[in-house]
Amino acid sequence: MQRIGFTSSRLPGPPPLVRRVLAAARSARFRLERATAGRMGHGGPADGAGRSRPLLTPVHLSLRDSRTLNLAIVAPPAPEGADRARLLITRGPRRLAVPLAHEPHTGGTPLLTATATLRDMRDGVWRLTVETRGADGRVRRHGLATAESGPPPATPTAPHAPDPLTGTLVRVVRSRSGRAVLQATRSRPRAELVRFVPSGDGITVHGRLVAGSPAGRAEAVRRRDGVVVPAEVAWQGSAFTLRVPLGAMAGAGTGQWVWDFRLGPHPLGRWLSDVRDPAAAYPTPFRVFALPGGALVRAHAHFTASGAFAVTCWDITAVTEETS
Repeated sequence: MQRIGFTSSRLPGPPPLVRRVLAAARSARFRLERATAGRMGHGGPADGAGRSRPLLTPVHLSLRDSRTLNLAIVAPPAPEGADRARLLITRGPRRLAVPLAHEPHTGGTPLLTATATLRDMRDGVWRLTVETRGADGRVRRHGLATAESGPPPATPTAPHAPDPLTGTLVRVVRSRSGRAVLQATRSRPRAELVRFVPSGDGITVHGRLVAGSPAGRAEAVRRRDGVVVPAEVAWQGSAFTLRVPLGAMAGAGTGQWVWDFRLGPHPLGRWLSDVRDPAAAYPTPFRVFALPGGALVRAHAHFTASGAFAVTCWDITAVTEETS
């Protein structure tokens, strides 16, 4: 597997209005870059005679977790039989080359294949070009076509997922001409939950802040009325450990309530995943917690369908005393 490195670009989070303006500008830039990649994608000066070469249809082209690029194409026949071949990933002056390996195929047709790990791709559209050098010494370049397919199948996972470390989302998209390109979108700051650990007297959440600076405060926010309860949080770099304030949450009002969590302005959840419905994929039970002050709290730590982390809790101390 080839490991390809890109220069990382991380900026502090701007105010909401600035974010909206930047998002609109980025969307317009992506559309322009996709159109440009499509116009330039059928050949070019490097083809020798200025001829436009047809797009190659991959046998397989996919991205896993926005990091692992897999490609397989049918090896060109003679006279274009390739002594050497590589995949070029380019954006403006940036150019990276991934060697393509000859592999036999069960059907008898040899393939050119590559697996590359992409790291820290910058925002923007990246062209994919197959370059071959034949026995006659001539260099030929072809763009890649996107596979013609209907709507994606209804599966538990989405076809694209962000990089679990950086949050950058890289997708294979189609330009207007049909050429396949990579579109990389840098993540906005996110509070990503790694795991939560229930114990006898409470719930501890472990997570990390992605693409942002550590926030000094954490809080639980009650749904419907927005009541806020501070939560204890400890930081170690971008990693954090949060203690769910079950006592304060249960004592904020009678009855059963649902609480969401924030670290600074960032909602807490499992966002960097390809799971379509985290609530269905990660079912969790209700538990009874005996708090240090003697209260009994029935709580349910869970994920919502969108991936947000939430806790439903209810102080059952009085109910338990009445039934005992």
